[in-house]
Amino acid sequence: MTPPAPIIIIPYVWIGDFVRVHSVVKLLREQAPDRPVDMVSSTLCAPLADYMPGVRKAIVVDMPRRRLGVPQQRELADKLSAEHYGQALVMSRKWKAALAPWLAGISIRTGFAGEARFGLLNDMRWGERALPRMIDQMGALALPKGATLPKDWPLPELRVPADEIAQWRSRNNLTADTGPIVTLSPGAVGAGKAWPVAHYAELARALVKDGAAIWVLGGPNETSAAQQIAEAAGSRVRDLTGNDLRNAILALAAADVSVTNDSGLMHISAAIGTPTVAIFGPTSPWHWKPLNPVAAILEPTSDEASRLRARTQGNDAVAHHRTDDVAVETVLSAVRNVLDQRKSR
Repeated sequence: MTPPAPIIIIPYVWIGDFVRVHSVVKLLREQAPDRPVDMVSSTLCAPLADYMPGVRKAIVVDMPRRRLGVPQQRELADKLSAEHYGQALVMSRKWKAALAPWLAGISIRTGFAGEARFGLLNDMRWGERALPRMIDQMGALALPKGATLPKDWPLPELRVPADEIAQWRSRNNLTADTGPIVTLSPGAVGAGKAWPVAHYAELARALVKDGAAIWVLGGPNETSAAQQIAEAAGSRVRDLTGNDLRNAILALAAADVSVTNDSGLMHISAAIGTPTVAIFGPTSPWHWKPLNPVAAILEPTSDEASRLRARTQGNDAVAHHRTDDVAVETVLSAVRNVLDQRKSR
């Protein structure tokens, strides 16, 4: 019997969206357990695929932003062609996202109409804007046309082996960090989404007094924030920022609790299963929080009317919310609550 042709997912390029797509991987594997599922990835996101059950491999090509990138499109098309995929699921509605699957001659190319992608897609779907959340939009592409969406989607999952965490801690001289480990992720993409660095520094000082070790995570853009936090809270703060996302994955897997803005690291933390305290401001948690359970969603106000409007209006309904207004004491209380619960187990 001929094995089923593999399927390729072309996801969004942001870290959190890449994690979210694992729900689609799980859905596809439930439908056809023997059918291999691969994902197109940037170099940045590629380590995530190593920890996603059901993903055979990542096809890595770094596409330029805000331009077509013909050489990269041809490179990706060549890589896709070599794998003989039977179907491509194109998550993004951008015209250029559908180009490489068409160039590769993949027989079924599924996606929403988006930017008039007639011809590039031959399994065209409609009604994207009627689906309220990104997971609903992405998951619909893995179902037959017109299928009723499930009430609950499979949860994203990142499985990080314990021995890999131990080896990583040893290589990075982190084995001596005693007490609970609290990671702080001060980065965020988008105006107003980042809790102030001064708030993170004050939180770190209090947690260090409690006996915690603080690991600051993020990319190179967060290095200055990590230095400010370390200057404020002392030697028990470790700067683990850098270009390699794998370090953040392993740090989050080792942590007792994660404090994070609405960011990609929030989704990684939740998918690993690390208790996550997530700070939201001008974005709607209903739309953008992880599917996985989190320890706390903290917002600046008790503006329930805005939250309800956000179900239909999206971020516009909460654009006036400021992360600055989430009190340090509120976050500290949430973290202490998680740590107390872990002690009592």
